[in-house]
Formats: sequence, structure tokens, C-alpha cells
Amino acid sequence: MKIIENQTFDMERALYGSNGIVVRNCSFDGPADGESAFKEARNVETEHCFFNLRYPFWHDNGLKITDAELTENCRAALWYSENVEVTDSKLHGIKAFRECKDVAIKNCDIISPEFGWSVRGIRMEDTTAVSEYFMMRSEDLVFKGVTFKGKYSFQYIKNATFENCVFDTKDAFWHGENITVKNSVIKGEYLAWYSEGLTLVNCKIIGTQPLCYCKNLKLVNCEMVDTDLAFEKSEVDATVTTEVVSIKNPLSGRIVVPSVGEIIRDDADSKGEVVVNNLIMKKKEVRVCA
Repeated sequence: MKIIENQTFDMERALYGSNGIVVRNCSFDGPADGESAFKEARNVETEHCFFNLRYPFWHDNGLKITDAELTENCRAALWYSENVEVTDSKLHGIKAFRECKDVAIKNCDIISPEFGWSVRGIRMEDTTAVSEYFMMRSEDLVFKGVTFKGKYSFQYIKNATFENCVFDTKDAFWHGENITVKNSVIKGEYLAWYSEGLTLVNCKIIGTQPLCYCKNLKLVNCEMVDTDLAFEKSEVDATVTTEVVSIKNPLSGRIVVPSVGEIIRDDADSKGEVVVNNLIMKKKEVRVCA
């Protein structure tokens, strides 16, 4: 592979269409303010490079990016690309990933609104992220050890697993399908409304009005903290290990809890069972339980 080292590029399409190159200790910055440095490239490795210009990696196949800094000026950095690995890097430009396929991100720092839209096949490990509308409409996600903060995350995603993650986010997983979350903390409002096929195992759920209007919802040995008006109009099978502030009108299924502050039944279609300390609270009962 051709090696390019210790250079600065600021012209338009500086390395357009390259195939089989290693770029080390280079800077993509300067007064010419050129875009699309690696557009239509193949089999490219970058090591310890600085990216301060727009759209560097579009329509690429076979990228390995290590120890890079993509600044806030490096917007829309990776679009329409396949077979991408990003390691030990800062991804700080808006809309950093979109319409990509087969992506691996490890030990990175992400500050990027609208990150990861319509990505198919992404593995993310040991990474921190701050974003809004994070990973919207993406499919086939595997996340491990990811810490996220922001709003409106993981909306409309399909086929995802999350393990040992911490998410501080509102409106997460809305309209998501076929999602499993294990050994994780999810803090925020209005968790997973309208989702289908969501399973939470050994998780801590914090915040108001979680898990409403869900289909095929499962909770296994989960904690629920400060969760009121939970499970409204959801099809749910849940085992909860902590008190729930209030449960409202579960549509069907069974919720097992050690205690609940209030069970609200003001919808004739609410037929889900609530089992409190082995006592089944039947359809039309409204009761405060210690």
C-alpha cells in the first residue's frame, strides 16, 4: 500500500478515488477549504490524522480510521460508506455517520447531533456519545459498554442488542422493533413508546411514563425508579424487583411487582394483570398498595 505521511491537504477532493493507501500524521485543513478529501476511495487507512474540512469519507469501501480527530467543522464525515472501522478517535462533527453499512466503532468520543441515521450493521464498544436523534432508523446494532447522553435516541431502530450500557435520554426506542437490552441503566422520560418486541433484562429504568403503547414488551428482573404512569396500553410480561410509583391501564399480560404506589384503571380495555406480593389486582380495581 502507498504511504502518505506528514502532509497538509486543503484542496477539493485531495485524495479522490484513492485505492490502497495509508495516510499518517496528516492534516486536512487550510485556506482552500476543500471538501470530500477521500470521496469514492477504496482500502484506505488513516492514522493520527486531523480532519477540519467537510465530507471527507463519502461513497468509500474499506476504511480503517485510527486515532483521528474530526472537529465540529468536519460535518457529515462518513456517508454512504461500507466496511468501516473507527478506533480511538474523536467524532465531533454534526451528522458524522449516515447511510453506512458494516461499521465498527471502538473507544471513541462522539459529540455529533443526528449521528448514525440509517446505518445497517453497526458495532459500538467502550464509547461515549452526546447527540440528538442518535442512530435513528438504523438496523442491526450491537452496543457494548456505551455511555450516551441526549434526546430522542434510537427511534425507529430494528434488530438491536445493548449490553452494559448507560443511557441518559428521553424518548428512547420509540417505534423500535426487536430490541434486547441487558445489564444497563436507562434514565429519561417516555421510554420506548410504540415499540414492538422490546426485552429488558436486569436493567434499571429511571423516569416518568415509561413503556407505554408497547407490543410484546418483556421485563426480566428489572428495577424501576421514579417511574409513574407506567405501561399504559401496553402488551406486557414484566417482573420488577422494586416499587413502581404508579401503573396505568396495562392493556394485556402480567406485571409482577413487590409493591406499587397506585394502580390506575380508568379504561375499560385495560385487562393486564398486576400482581403485588402474590395478590392479583383484577381488571376494575383501583387501589393504593404499600
